[in-house]
Amino acid sequence: MPTSGGRTGDRPHVILLPSAGMGHLVPFSRLAVALSSGHGCDVSVVAVLPTVSAAESRHLQGLLDASPAVRRLDLHLAPFDESEFPGADPFFLRFEAMRRSAPLLGPLLADTGASALVTDIALASVVIPVAKEIHLPCYVLFTASAAMLSFCAYFPTYLDTNAGRVVGDVDIPGVYRIPKASIPQALHDPNHLFTRQFVANGQDLAKADGVLVNTFDALELEAVTALRQGSVAAGFPPVFSVGPLVTVNLPAGEAAKESGNDYMYWLDAQPAQSVVYVSFGSRKAISRDQVRELAIGLEASGQPFLWVVKSTVVDRDDSAELSELLGEGFLERVQGQGFVTKAWVEQEEVLKHESIGLFISHCGWNSVTEAAASGVPVLAWPRFGDQRVNAGVVARGGLGVWVERWSWEGEEDVVSGEEIAEKVKAVMADETVRKKAASVGEAAVKEFADGGTSYRSLTEFVRRCRDLAVLD
Repeated sequence: MPTSGGRTGDRPHVILLPSAGMGHLVPFSRLAVALSSGHGCDVSVVAVLPTVSAAESRHLQGLLDASPAVRRLDLHLAPFDESEFPGADPFFLRFEAMRRSAPLLGPLLADTGASALVTDIALASVVIPVAKEIHLPCYVLFTASAAMLSFCAYFPTYLDTNAGRVVGDVDIPGVYRIPKASIPQALHDPNHLFTRQFVANGQDLAKADGVLVNTFDALELEAVTALRQGSVAAGFPPVFSVGPLVTVNLPAGEAAKESGNDYMYWLDAQPAQSVVYVSFGSRKAISRDQVRELAIGLEASGQPFLWVVKSTVVDRDDSAELSELLGEGFLERVQGQGFVTKAWVEQEEVLKHESIGLFISHCGWNSVTEAAASGVPVLAWPRFGDQRVNAGVVARGGLGVWVERWSWEGEEDVVSGEEIAEKVKAVMADETVRKKAASVGEAAVKEFADGGTSYRSLTEFVRRCRDLAVLD
């Protein structure tokens, strides 16, 4: 049921508006917990209905069950004809449906007594005007890296300067060069639905009252500093580095064990820092040929491994049997060496386990921040979207290594099992990589803890909201 009403005393009431996809919902839920439990805020989360995936519905309900102080506001989308964009990615379509429903937000928010609205970056250009119309301060939560935020803020200027040319390397003032090969695939097409959304949001970032970004200064000092100093874009609003956002335990962890997925018990039996954890997220699947080569490489590495296998796009039934995906006899051969599952795992719980020694990751930003918070080295294998930019952050920040020639979506090359095995063995044996990642983990914990830079950034954001609450 929709929730309305004001705030308690002078406690600021912050409304959070996530967009579609677990990569966007997860940091919003973590921000909700941080604000409500650690910073004395009343928090409401806008639930956009219908949700785009069952995973989102479960996660949102888990947040509400675990955090009774977090309330829910329901926003029902206006009718939207998806046939206008044939063959478009379902998440880009959901972004568009939400953007077109932005006028419905005004009546929903008007009687909540809110101190501030925090909108997802995917909705920024359409939500900021609505918030301004009802005199509600509007902030943006950027759910990717500060490097990607700087790219988003500068890209409209880049396009204006290079009108009519194909997108090439992008030199972001005060930051560094994003090579053409690392730019999200969709942005090479000026007529792509996502490109239009991305450029509009980048242009209007300066109209926000501030931007929260799920990173920390020790990991991305160069990009954060350039954004704060206005080097990237003139008139840029205040930037609050508030990461790595971490969550309280949601009920799903125990549910996973009760369903028979006992990967944690398997990890308990492995030596410290010996296990290679492999996951490419819920958003995209790697090709079956590459899955087979990855299987060969993990087996040949000789390392224990926990592998979350995904062979279909997000939230579609994955009916293929593991034996069919991984090759005849693979599961039998790796008994005792590997734990392979197609089920959901609690990734934060896994990464904090003392047996984990390496994370082979697609470098979705949530995965990067979770690895950083745990001090686990990353072997970056980006697949899609902003993940090559994030992989660059991993390598620059000392969290791990990135083999830049390894292919991503749209490229036909298949990385051989032999090469994967050799790289895994080399990184696992590299004490320097391990120590650097551990140092990043120590910095992440320090900066998010009471008194750290991320804690102070979030405190400053809350202070601004509280001042408005008192004035009202």
